[in-house]
Amino acid sequence: MDIRKIKKLIDLMIESDLQAIEVKEGDQAISITRPTPVVAAAAPVSVAAPVAKAPEVKTSRGAVETAPMVGVFYAAPNPGEAPFVKIGQTVTAGETLGIIEAMKIMNPIEATQSGVIEEILVKNGDVIEFGQPLFRYRA
Repeated sequence: MDIRKIKKLIDLMIESDLQAIEVKEGDQAISITRPTPVVAAAAPVSVAAPVAKAPEVKTSRGAVETAPMVGVFYAAPNPGEAPFVKIGQTVTAGETLGIIEAMKIMNPIEATQSGVIEEILVKNGDVIEFGQPLFRYRA
């Protein structure tokens, strides 16, 4: 089998997130399998320990808290409850600003310094990226 065809099969596996593929062409056959990652099983956890902090960004308009991970942002502890913070609210360093759900684990987002919330840059339920600005506040 031509090496270019094999390369195309590998590309197809990556694009389609396939774990294995097998192709037969006449009397030739090829089977490609990705190794299965070893994952330790864990019981579901409702709230995890605080995660490593993403760097705080200072701008001319105030400090910006950024996302320490990829996930879904939640402004309140539970649906229908009041949000952790509101615009104009004074927060202290270590206070929970929101939650990021990643892999079914709820990770609190904590203020890195004290200040007044001037802007909430994401909405409840938004999918966020690592380093994405979440809150802007003045110290």
